[in-house]
Amino acid sequence: MEMTGMEKNFLSLPGGERESIISLGATLRLSYLRKRLFLAENKIRQFEQQQGRTLSEIEDQGLPDDAGYQMHEDYIMWSHWAEVADKVKQDIQILEEITRQGLIWEESLRDGC
Repeated sequence: MEMTGMEKNFLSLPGGERESIISLGATLRLSYLRKRLFLAENKIRQFEQQQGRTLSEIEDQGLPDDAGYQMHEDYIMWSHWAEVADKVKQDIQILEEITRQGLIWEESLRDGC
């Protein structure tokens, strides 16, 4: 696959500058993802309070036979937010590792390594 102009320009930067950009970008993205996780977890809590049970319990037992249209809609949205929360948690874990590596790299530069 051929590199884009942005990729070529990025790779033309000195290694330290690339590391700095990645670390800063990861830090900014982490902030966004943490807000998104907060939103998703709040949505999940709202559905749990409404229904008086967890999504796992509903998935294990199934929707009640008398579940109406709104319950089905809620289930779809509830499932969506649960998937969002799971995906965001994975992304946060990866980015936290990147930012930790960036901090270690910056500390080694300060220490003259």
